[in-house]
Amino acid sequence: MNAQQPFDFQCDVIEQSHDIPVLVDFWAEVCAPCHMLTPVLEKLALESEGRWKLVKINTDDHPDIASTCHVRGIPTVQLFIKGEVTGEFSGAIPEQRIREWLKQSLPGLYDKEITLAAELVEQGKPAMAVSLLEGVLHKEADNLLARALLVRLRLFVQPEEALRLSASLESEPQYAALAETVRVLARLCMISKETLPDDGVRDDYFAAVEELKQQHFDAALAGFIEVIVQNRSYDDDGSRKACIAIFRYLGEADEVTRKYRKLFDRSF
Repeated sequence: MNAQQPFDFQCDVIEQSHDIPVLVDFWAEVCAPCHMLTPVLEKLALESEGRWKLVKINTDDHPDIASTCHVRGIPTVQLFIKGEVTGEFSGAIPEQRIREWLKQSLPGLYDKEITLAAELVEQGKPAMAVSLLEGVLHKEADNLLARALLVRLRLFVQPEEALRLSASLESEPQYAALAETVRVLARLCMISKETLPDDGVRDDYFAAVEELKQQHFDAALAGFIEVIVQNRSYDDDGSRKACIAIFRYLGEADEVTRKYRKLFDRSF
């Protein structure tokens, strides 16, 4: 941004960032790395097709703005969303790293649809949520957030499909636990009583599995914990694995998790 051009930081950055993410490039004429970085940012801004806006601020012309934004060195890039700095980096880093940073830092194109899907689940409308998420994945197949939510919705209805969908989540650190949970619970949802080892606890174990299939988590946990007490090793330690997977699926703050976590811990 040159001094000759009219520029209002409050209007051009803060206020605009409430409508569209604004990427601010703090640079100076004498800064060689700045001249390497700026063309890359301009290229990426063009590629974004209006998804975010690039604003360039010459720190020599606007030292007050640089000071207010706590810019310690140049080049510095800050991302403004809803009037706040939500991410930043310094230095002329490689283009691929900037692309990765933008992917992690920018709101997703379909975040609103995913948020609505989550709200529909809370309202007891899973079919509508599934339709919305499938639409998102049709337009953006690598949307991990939509895929993760869809996996949870498919798990007890179509466990085979949930397994297929979760395969791509295994290598993602933030979704690795979900993928493992799906592997455990989907397997249980697909087993038949005849395939289980012959043992005195088989009926109790399969009864817990049936409760799990119906998403009666309270009864399922009670059943699995009883099997642990009687024969922990049954079905390759299946009851212990099932309990841990259910706790993960529900979350540590869930009432059912809190109720059975202590019972589970005392069962060994």
